[in-house]
Amino acid sequence: MPTEILMPALSPTMEEGTLAKWLVKEGDTVASGDIMCEIETDKATMEFEAVDEGTIGKILIADGTEGVKVNTPIAVLLEEGESADDIGEPSAAEPDADKSSHAAPAAASSDTAPEGGYGRGATDANAKKSEDGGKDAGTAPPAGENDKGERIFASPLARRIAADKGLDLSQVKGSGPKGRIVKADVEGLSKSDAPKADAPKAETSKAAAPTAPAGPSADAVAKMYEGREYEEIKLDGMRRTIAARLTEAKQTVPHFYLRRDIHLDALMAFRAQLNKQLEPRGVKLSVNDFIIKACALALQEVPDANAVWAGDKVFKLKPSDVAVAVAIEGGLFTPVLKDAEMKSLSALSAEMKDLAARARDRKLAPHEYQGGSFAISNLGMFGIDNFDAVINPPHGAILAVGAGVQKPVVDSDGQITVATVMSVTLSVDHRVIDGALGAQLLAAIKANLEAPMTMLA
Repeated sequence: MPTEILMPALSPTMEEGTLAKWLVKEGDTVASGDIMCEIETDKATMEFEAVDEGTIGKILIADGTEGVKVNTPIAVLLEEGESADDIGEPSAAEPDADKSSHAAPAAASSDTAPEGGYGRGATDANAKKSEDGGKDAGTAPPAGENDKGERIFASPLARRIAADKGLDLSQVKGSGPKGRIVKADVEGLSKSDAPKADAPKAETSKAAAPTAPAGPSADAVAKMYEGREYEEIKLDGMRRTIAARLTEAKQTVPHFYLRRDIHLDALMAFRAQLNKQLEPRGVKLSVNDFIIKACALALQEVPDANAVWAGDKVFKLKPSDVAVAVAIEGGLFTPVLKDAEMKSLSALSAEMKDLAARARDRKLAPHEYQGGSFAISNLGMFGIDNFDAVINPPHGAILAVGAGVQKPVVDSDGQITVATVMSVTLSVDHRVIDGALGAQLLAAIKANLEAPMTMLA
């Protein structure tokens, strides 16, 4: 039977995407690892590889189609001996519990899943009848996951053979690329020499409640502005995701805010000295590079603040993985500089420039913008004196950085002088970090920036 190729989930939060461009056409032969198409997620354009060999029998979703749900059939792959005449009607994607919900789609059940598809959540109709009267025997976990919820990588043909034999793929060791289960791994097995699938456990967890729409509907707003001139701007996947995540963050994360002024004169002088020495190497450090380093070291100095919210737990991280907001057309990315406390200022500067450039081209891989425990949002370059940033869950805090401006200050001798002062605001998740702990973290950041030479020690 022909194999349906399903719209994959290319990141943990992806629910739908745009099928930007097919790189193969009907009748083309593909092998495992061949690039078949480009898919735009809410964050990036990514390539989708074939996991099996065969012939593209039919393309179901055309170039440029937006809003293609995860697990929707996008093409049909023919194996040896199959022809286009064998292709039936495509299976429907498993519908969301509520179209207005931003929760992830439910896993496909065995009676609605395609018999042989690949992409996240693909399952086989593998319920078997027992020999003593036609009752359902135990079934294997879904072909896409084992009983721990981990994804099982197996070819559609291997899944089909396992289903016919009543084998549990989670107990089979794959010999294919990256441990993938292939035909040879299951063809010689039988019920007598392979683990039998256990009956599935009853599902007790409930789907996440739908997120209530924020504000009036589009129809209500259109009626409100009836007779007025306006341009309707369609939201792309990134903008919808930002709207949903920020609404969720403000509704569910108990923010509180801590503010400090930081004197930058010593840092500016030190930066000028370093940049002069680094000029032959083509390196130019920015103030933001120092801020990243200062925050990374502060998280090590106040380790209890290097933490994230994990539902009913708090995860305390050892490395300082610092995310930095990068504005792009239509939204923003927060690429993560991992192990930032271990890297030199010049290494951080080079990595940040690379991540920012690829973020603007939407070429970051998911692992480059997911994770971290702390974020920095710097609007000082736009002349903003100070602002309050919204925490990016599950981070414990985010630092909002304003512009460095010259202000009159009172020095240690009681004299009024002029200094370059930068206002910062630390937004903190009160579930993770209490007020005193947040104050310690901000004090450590301030100390690092006002005595920048200590960051090289």
